[in-house]
Amino acid sequence: MSPTQVVTRFAPSPTGYLHIGGARTALFNWLYARGRGGKFLLRIEDTDRARSTPEATAAILKGMDWLGLDHDGEVVSQFDRAERHAEVAREMLSNGHAYKCFATQEEIQEFRDAARAEGKSTLYQSPWRDADPATHPDAPYVIRLKAPREGVTEINDEVQGKVTIRNDQLDDMICLRSDGTPTYMLAVVVDDHDMGVTHVIRGDDHLNNAARQALVYLAMGWEIPVWAHIPLIHGPDGKKLSKRHGALGVEEYQAMGYPAQAMRNYLARLGWSHGDDEVFTDAQALEWFDLSGIGKSPARFDFKKLDNISGQHLGMMEDAAVLAAVEDFLAATDQPVLQAQQRENLSKAMYCLKGAAKTLPQLIEKARFALASRPLDRDEKADKALDDVSRRILKELTPQLQNGSWDRDTLEGVLNGLAEAHGTKFGKLAAPLRAALAGRAVTPSVFDMMLVLGREETIARLEDASN
Repeated sequence: MSPTQVVTRFAPSPTGYLHIGGARTALFNWLYARGRGGKFLLRIEDTDRARSTPEATAAILKGMDWLGLDHDGEVVSQFDRAERHAEVAREMLSNGHAYKCFATQEEIQEFRDAARAEGKSTLYQSPWRDADPATHPDAPYVIRLKAPREGVTEINDEVQGKVTIRNDQLDDMICLRSDGTPTYMLAVVVDDHDMGVTHVIRGDDHLNNAARQALVYLAMGWEIPVWAHIPLIHGPDGKKLSKRHGALGVEEYQAMGYPAQAMRNYLARLGWSHGDDEVFTDAQALEWFDLSGIGKSPARFDFKKLDNISGQHLGMMEDAAVLAAVEDFLAATDQPVLQAQQRENLSKAMYCLKGAAKTLPQLIEKARFALASRPLDRDEKADKALDDVSRRILKELTPQLQNGSWDRDTLEGVLNGLAEAHGTKFGKLAAPLRAALAGRAVTPSVFDMMLVLGREETIARLEDASN
């Protein structure tokens, strides 16, 4: 690896689904690394054994796969590296940057209670920090990092700017527990260093952690990575995104039928901008994405904007890509797979479907005429459109369609002629034709449906409806 190669990472905790905020963090890391020919790594922070589950890890990997966020190398388990973390804690102990603390939980609580009663800071100050090792008892201990007591720690953040934390606000954080297990705060730094991470791009809820974690880098003489703490995602009401705002997990958006390309585009725009560009391709995002484009204010999730971007992406996508997205959606939602004739019809119909749908379920509903088989299941509005008069007109139409060219101009001539013969306009024939061809009142144009279905199937459906 060259010294200048960008290396980013996404490090979720496997305690549930892949949250939409986590997905955006992963996307930003992926875009930054991939756009610079760097590496994007994936680490599962599974040190919380009580809450971490294999199912959650699987859900995270599945969500990443759907979003198309491929990672380099093997997935790293933080838990598996516990001995390496402990080794670093012991090294800081030996080089004087950490110390053994024998204080019990009761003693720590007594200190805090007394400090609170006196109106002083409850930040624990261990009496063991500068104790003579000769006075150490034969008792369980934790290893604490020696934080500076005076001055300030500065974090130069690519998003937040220069952030200054007074050192008297930093505690001597625990690095190794009394049972020998490392803490998250230590493990993150060791893993990022060992994995060669050059840029730490994560939520700004970790900003305060950066000051404490920087002390580990300094204690070990390691190079501090570039920090970029991105604002969290809020709901439309300006409050932190939660279940009350709707879907939270990536798999829910897949089940709602948003194409992965559209989700990548929308998530990229949540907190990052490139001029006034709203809709863009993956290639453009990779070229444009930079940390300087990330704002400091929380982004607001807006389903209307997502729908708009999703619809535009469906219109931009190649027919084959939309067909593949439909099949993936059906599989993800446990729906029947497309049969050969359905795939053929859907491909033929794509030209009249893509521009009118915002999501895959909407596209599938509009494509119902191409996917359904006889006899059609008609909804209530379609049934009402097929009254006795309409049926008689449809019966007249079928023999007129037996011969002649099967193209739009010819079909328009036949249908307009039939309408004129009955002293009406074609618009009056449209409803019963939609009902006959699709079983629905809202469909693509009658001519598009006839062209996609072909002469034989069109006539068969008209005969079914007119009898």
